[in-house]
Amino acid sequence: MRDLLAFDRRDLQLDSGAALLAGFALKFDQALLDAVAAIAIAAPFRHLETPGGRRMSVAMTNAGRLGWISDRRGYRYGDTDPLSGLAWPAMPALFRQLASDAAAAAGFDRFEPEACLVNRYEPGAKLSLHQDRDERNLNQPIVSVSLGVDAIFLWGGQMRGDRVRRFTLHHGDVVVWGGPARLTYHGVDTLVRAAHPLTGELRYNLTFRRAA
Repeated sequence: MRDLLAFDRRDLQLDSGAALLAGFALKFDQALLDAVAAIAIAAPFRHLETPGGRRMSVAMTNAGRLGWISDRRGYRYGDTDPLSGLAWPAMPALFRQLASDAAAAAGFDRFEPEACLVNRYEPGAKLSLHQDRDERNLNQPIVSVSLGVDAIFLWGGQMRGDRVRRFTLHHGDVVVWGGPARLTYHGVDTLVRAAHPLTGELRYNLTFRRAA
């Protein structure tokens, strides 16, 4: 399927249980980025290590009751930042409301996220195809908000070898997936060098989850 072009903006059903909500977060963009900056002061961005010892190209931090962690011990959620030993920064009310509203718009009512993974992409960073399966309750959807430089979202199937479709995610777009699409393989292609008036060469992604 062709990419969505800047002049061709509309919501798109990716699969049963998965939707791209074009520009859903646009009216909150500056407030969202201000909140990201505040979170990063309390819990700085860092490049995590995979269980196999590889450095992730995407820098990340967390907000909410739980945060996602990766190191030689594996992938997991924890209630404290390993760098500081302190609780993760509280999830801003705007984050919580946006995630709940986006989930409802995609057909998932009463979504209450307890973890927000904040990813920062620089030119050359990417996120390999993977499933989000570290959460205990897979009945809850994933809500993913894009801010800054455009990115190519990779959307596969339930098996790693399934055909992968590519969609351009623009500043303010939100992708929601759950139900039959909850364990779809997905990722982000290598970020090309570009510029956005609010973020420069960077792309930020807010991923909301019900983890426990």
